Amino acid sequence: MTSRLPRRSVLGGMIGGLALSAVAAGAAAGQAQAAGQRRGAERPEARWEPYVPVTVGSGGGPAGTDRVHVLKVGPDTADTVLILIPGMFGAANDFRLLARDLVKAVPALQVWAFDRREENLADRSGFVGSDPAAYYLDGHYRTQDPAASAFAGDWGLALTLEDIRAVVRAAGRGGRRRVVLGGHSWGATTAMAYAAWDFHGHPGYRDLSGLVLVDGGVPGAFEGTGAPVHNSPEEVRERLAAIESGAVFDMTLSAVGLGDRAESTQIWYQLAGWYAHHDPDGRSVLQPRLPEALRPPYAVTNAGLLGVLVDAGFGWPNDISVHSGHLADSGEVRGWVDTGITPISRVAAAYAGPVPAVWEWYWPSRLSVDLDVTDFYADSDLAGSLGLRLRHSAELDVPLYAFETSYAKGTITEAARRVVDDSRIPRAVYETDNGMNHLDPLFAATSRNTLTPTLAGFLGSLRR
Repeated sequence: MTSRLPRRSVLGGMIGGLALSAVAAGAAAGQAQAAGQRRGAERPEARWEPYVPVTVGSGGGPAGTDRVHVLKVGPDTADTVLILIPGMFGAANDFRLLARDLVKAVPALQVWAFDRREENLADRSGFVGSDPAAYYLDGHYRTQDPAASAFAGDWGLALTLEDIRAVVRAAGRGGRRRVVLGGHSWGATTAMAYAAWDFHGHPGYRDLSGLVLVDGGVPGAFEGTGAPVHNSPEEVRERLAAIESGAVFDMTLSAVGLGDRAESTQIWYQLAGWYAHHDPDGRSVLQPRLPEALRPPYAVTNAGLLGVLVDAGFGWPNDISVHSGHLADSGEVRGWVDTGITPISRVAAAYAGPVPAVWEWYWPSRLSVDLDVTDFYADSDLAGSLGLRLRHSAELDVPLYAFETSYAKGTITEAARRVVDDSRIPRAVYETDNGMNHLDPLFAATSRNTLTPTLAGFLGSLRR
């Protein structure tokens, strides 16, 4: 349905799209969050799933942006906290379903899903109402203008890691709880960067009891995807010059053809998830408004449209798709038939939002530059020129878990093994499921997700 995008375009996020989007206003974002929490109160697990702010240092952005959020799943009395960082364009709700499964499987575990400060820029208030398509597709939401966002030019890896450290410290409660740090895709790369980072003389790994890499990591973890990172000195200089000229948000997802704003693709996919979650069998609300190139040739349900946008059977690349099923073979309006490891209802539940969400709307270009350079996982001259303090990679001494799908054709496990070989990591667990695509570990059915029992076993071993 579309040509393969560069690796970094979809590295941890997902893909979809149209054009619209958001500058988070405290009041509207607060209304969306409150409404989501009121609906969540109807679920028995809601008392274990608060979405809370954590104050962080100044980033020079608008009022209300000097904070991050975490989705907490599991009992607050837990003695181990697993913090999970989403990948590129990903957000905290990537991990809700996986977190629930892990909390059930591992005694005394709480999972914190991390949302970067960029989430404060998104206007998700339209998902509280009964007709979010009109709010977003008819242009009623608030968008973040790149021309008014020069502050985001400095929102790189250094700031992100300082933000994560505030979360790590909050989770650890002064050393009274174990903290395990991990992530998916570029989120895994971020977790490894944290471990090797020098926080003004304090190595990041000393804050941790373990590391978890889910289909990502360093160095060179993504070489098997066939899409190179852009991290030569010449490329970095060009990209920094573009940021200085105003290209502060990464526009890679605009290549999908569903809109030309930074947030366009993400909004379309969240809309598809919202309607599939609230009215799965109803005739698709969005189908008539899709660009013709992506519009199915026959009427489909809301669940069917979401399936078309996320299932590998429709030609989406490995890194933005799941193994879910197929459209019904006949019918006036064709619904979705689950046959794969990831039911479309689980994807819909995660995508629907409103708060937290699966999609990050405004990914900073500077963070893309820094993470591409971090792919070397070394304290190189180039890394030093960008302020990347990757000084402690050889000293890591905490257990590591690495899980890979078919996405990178083995290079993720290879990268994890190199990290172990070149450090003091005492033990490591490597797991592979080539029947999964890049996003399946996040949303697959509990009984068919090989990540859950293997990661649960690793986390349980840290308590012994």
